[in-house]
Amino acid sequence: MKKNWTGFSPAGVDTPQRLSEITRNLAKRYLSGEIGRTMSHVAHKIPDDFYLQMPTNPAIYAMAIRLIAQNAPLRILPEELLIGAATLKEAATHCIPGLGIQSVSHTTIGFERALQIGYNGIKREIEERLASDELDTDGTELLQAMLSCMESAAVWKQRYIAELESQGRNDLLKTLKRVPENPPENFREAVQSLWLLWDFQRLCGNWSGIGRIDKMLGPYLLRDLKNGKFSLDEARELLAHFWIKGCEWITADGNGSGDAQFYQNIVLAGIDEHGDQVANEVTDLVLDVVEELHIADFPIAVRVSTQTDERLLQRIAAVQRLGGGIIAVYNEDRIIPALENFGYPPDEAADFANDGCWEILIPGKTCFAYQPFDALQLLQDTLRMKEDVIPEYTSFEELYNNFVSRMARTLTGIINDHSPARNQATVLIDLLMDGCIDKGRSYYDLGPKYTVVSPHPGGLPDVANSLLAIKKLVYIEKKFTLPQLVNILRNDWQDHESERRLIRERINFYGNDSAEADSMMQQVFNDFTGLVEKVPLRNGILRPAGISTFGRESDYYLPYRMATAAGNRKGDILALNFSPSPGTDKNGPTAVIKSHCSVDFSRLPCGTALELKVLPSSVRGSDGLTALTGLIKTFVRLGGIFMQIDVVDTAMLRDAQTHPEKYPNLAVRISGWSARFATLSHQWQEMVITRSEQKL
Repeated sequence: MKKNWTGFSPAGVDTPQRLSEITRNLAKRYLSGEIGRTMSHVAHKIPDDFYLQMPTNPAIYAMAIRLIAQNAPLRILPEELLIGAATLKEAATHCIPGLGIQSVSHTTIGFERALQIGYNGIKREIEERLASDELDTDGTELLQAMLSCMESAAVWKQRYIAELESQGRNDLLKTLKRVPENPPENFREAVQSLWLLWDFQRLCGNWSGIGRIDKMLGPYLLRDLKNGKFSLDEARELLAHFWIKGCEWITADGNGSGDAQFYQNIVLAGIDEHGDQVANEVTDLVLDVVEELHIADFPIAVRVSTQTDERLLQRIAAVQRLGGGIIAVYNEDRIIPALENFGYPPDEAADFANDGCWEILIPGKTCFAYQPFDALQLLQDTLRMKEDVIPEYTSFEELYNNFVSRMARTLTGIINDHSPARNQATVLIDLLMDGCIDKGRSYYDLGPKYTVVSPHPGGLPDVANSLLAIKKLVYIEKKFTLPQLVNILRNDWQDHESERRLIRERINFYGNDSAEADSMMQQVFNDFTGLVEKVPLRNGILRPAGISTFGRESDYYLPYRMATAAGNRKGDILALNFSPSPGTDKNGPTAVIKSHCSVDFSRLPCGTALELKVLPSSVRGSDGLTALTGLIKTFVRLGGIFMQIDVVDTAMLRDAQTHPEKYPNLAVRISGWSARFATLSHQWQEMVITRSEQKL
């Protein structure tokens, strides 16, 4: 057992080295940014006279895909076990190379079915649909463009085959020749096929999640193991190369929110559509790879429940305490019933994954978008904070009802917005999305089986904290009149520091298992979800409720927020997603979980997240592992949805700010993604540092 090769181990835990030296060295090259810095700008260009038909024409989109397939630089490293690379800089900036228009993300497309039937199976479905003569002109053009895109994928692969032949790489040629056109016959083909299906989308700019990789690949490995055709060590090496190649866009330069934010989430374990447990050899091997290489670019969410094997729970905790926030957990005991109650069929609800962050959806069937708004700013408007007006509410109930009315108007605007996103061609995505072929309609034109636009308020914990403080200080204890308090907040607590500190010390806010604070949070939560539940479907668009900030608390919302009645100053970074505001959770992680789970999450089908920052010193040894496992069990038992844990201390993060060269692969969880700390902007680093530290 040796220290993690990245040079640090937050909890002082030794990690095994199961992978070959060649694989570990390849990982170091990718993680250093060496490979990512070889990306090039697109060298081809769509003819000018075609641009007038953009961005909605599927034939022009298909032309762009063909030019990418024909001209994108190839990359074949002698050490690699998988073939295919997304080598264009434009794709890494969320654009379709050659078109200059934004690509698709926040979705997980149908890789499982594509793996099972291959491109040839999809081609047969398209040809049968075209032969039915039931499509309108738009539908016919879309399906013809789909056929063209599959031909382009074959062109890209054939270029790799030709290059391998010239290099005499017969070891890789045999695996490459059958897939992804045909269903895989063994584990090696299955991994290569999944990589090609996913990475061609990526090369062309689309950022899809991958989804349930152990469900997809596990059966192939089990069959090979039984037949003696493959070993666990060989399988681990192959999966490690999948993980390493997923770091192909790392440049180590950072982009504010980190250099690993490409929405390529992995989901492990849980039950399948038949109610059977999915966890298998691939589940364990993926955890092995993450444990050893500490790669954060594929954030992992493990589906757990009260039925989850104790061994798997301990395995999750063992990887979590290595730091990086790479492993999070879903509670499927809460999520599956919530999805069924919303109207999804039981087999689809049981197969849930995410959109590449943590928002819950049905993979391969869902066009997903979320509509964020800042609930804390609605409360500021209720208090007339930015107006030269004295607010007059004779009772707390009158003030609160005004806030709810403002939230209702905001949600009405969201619900009346008929568009899930932008109007543009999305042919490659349509190819792997259930419904698009049958309807002859694209991703943004209600083509998928489900189109979802989920309302997502930010700042609900801060709203509840502020309302609790106002109720106590103004209407119960009468320490201030409402005009007095509002003026104090307008002046950012200037000359009232002692009162501000007293409020912070005396009131138990959300996150402390306080019945009073949690009751206020429940009231706000119930009114939000109640408003959303009034219109779950309109114009073909589903509206499941969710709650998130996704980092907006540190940049987008921050300039518009003023001081709060809960004692926050203007400029303070406040609550992330549905977690307590930094510094307010004083009674330990179990109290945080109890407060978080005090609301009825069955009313939140799109989900929310709880973030915890745990001190490494508290999870050392067997007792620490038991405590971390117990925390997961508590979260499941109390009915949470999604929990992510960072095992890191503030001292280490401060040192990493000053000496980033000492921590090249120190990853932290941001929201639905992980990022190497050194590649975050200072503001985003502060968002992570200011989170409360919890001791188990």
